[in-house]
Amino acid sequence: MSDPRSAPRSGRTPGARKGLALLVLCAQLFLDSMDVSLMGVALPELKDDLGLSGEELQWLISGYAVAYGGFLLLGGRAADLFGRRRMFFWATAVFAVASLAGVFVSDGTLLIVSRVVKGIAAAFIAPAALSIITTTFKEGPERNRAVGIFSLTGASGYAAGLVLSGVLTELSWRLTFLVPFVIAALVFATVRYAVAPDRPRTGDRPGFDALGALTATGGALLLVFALTRAPEVGWGSPATVLSLVASVLLLIGFVLVESRRREPLVQLSIFRSRTLSTANVVGLTWACATIGWQFVALLYLQQVLGYNALGAGLAIVPMAAAILLTVNITPRVIDRWGLRLPAVLGLLLQGLGILLFLRAGENSGYAAVLLPALVIHGVGNGLSFPSFNIAGVGGVADAQQGLATSLIQSALQLGGGLGVAVAAAVLASAGTAGELDSYHYAFLAVGLFSLVGALAAALGLGPATSRGQDAAVGEPDTAGRDTPLESGRA
Repeated sequence: MSDPRSAPRSGRTPGARKGLALLVLCAQLFLDSMDVSLMGVALPELKDDLGLSGEELQWLISGYAVAYGGFLLLGGRAADLFGRRRMFFWATAVFAVASLAGVFVSDGTLLIVSRVVKGIAAAFIAPAALSIITTTFKEGPERNRAVGIFSLTGASGYAAGLVLSGVLTELSWRLTFLVPFVIAALVFATVRYAVAPDRPRTGDRPGFDALGALTATGGALLLVFALTRAPEVGWGSPATVLSLVASVLLLIGFVLVESRRREPLVQLSIFRSRTLSTANVVGLTWACATIGWQFVALLYLQQVLGYNALGAGLAIVPMAAAILLTVNITPRVIDRWGLRLPAVLGLLLQGLGILLFLRAGENSGYAAVLLPALVIHGVGNGLSFPSFNIAGVGGVADAQQGLATSLIQSALQLGGGLGVAVAAAVLASAGTAGELDSYHYAFLAVGLFSLVGALAAALGLGPATSRGQDAAVGEPDTAGRDTPLESGRA
């Protein structure tokens, strides 16, 4: 492995070096996205091979989601304080080791532990990777293109996971752990060459807000846990109610702690930026709609239309292809017309694509009914996703980029959990009206989230994308105005 001290320690990073760094960072995002969809199709095989209970199967999915959502804020701030490349490097190592452990263990509890560890690692990887990109590429067209490529990578990773999961599971479910290990190991081996170390800090390092980290992480963990478990155990169950109450109390405590700290985990002043705050609201509603829709649509394809797991994954591929094509042109749309137009138009198209599933019946033809809805939905996703991601980090000082990106990621994770919880609750409560009707009600419920997001984007996202007019952090950036591809030590 190359010596980190051999990296250049001054000057702007050459374009070729930036491109290589972007490739490595996007490879890890591809892995994170693929890993989410890889596991779902393997669950029946895991159940048969290891004799796992339904609750153990559920936690193979939920354990990752709860850990990822709960530790995102901590991961984002750690990247700002201790070095973005350093966090990305070591978290990728942990992700790889946890993936390799899943290849060999045959105990349900140990598999769940490996998934939880991967979720924690991903919570440190994601904000570090995106904040490296946003502090490396100059705000404006250059950054817009980089974030567009980053978004495209996530979409292609999820689509690849849907397809590969069926193929790999046919051979062995253990390959769903081995393939992520191989990719993570390659990223780990190349990151020190591709991404130069963080610049050494000058002056005193800011203190670490331990109480803020404890209350934020605890509150987020309990909130994601409650949203994830509610469809299984019920919204009125003691576990759900107590988790939600404890989460609210911890998050209130977090706000009180942060308002009194000299060096808080989260500078509450960051929310003074209307653009950033709106971007987080839009991201939450986007995830509610699209993740909630995926949950309902995959159930519909398999339980109503009789698709097998591989067939259901392949059925979604045209939507992923539409996302990939649209994401390629969205940065140019943003450069010309600003953030508001693609965000609003994208969310409206996303909602239209979801609501077109109200036409779906018990014997719906794929080409006539499902394909148009999938393509329209995909185009909407491709327009809106880069828009609110760019808005969420625009005008934010480099020293706060890890925090800003973790806020967006947290909004997406919370929105995904909320969307699935709402969809599952609607499916359960509307089941007495008939199976097909229950799916229609669920599609309607998650589709409305898109319309709420479009309204928020229309009101809160301005046409300007230049830095400075809507800065989220008023203090000067004394510690983080570095380009993480330039110099320092990991």
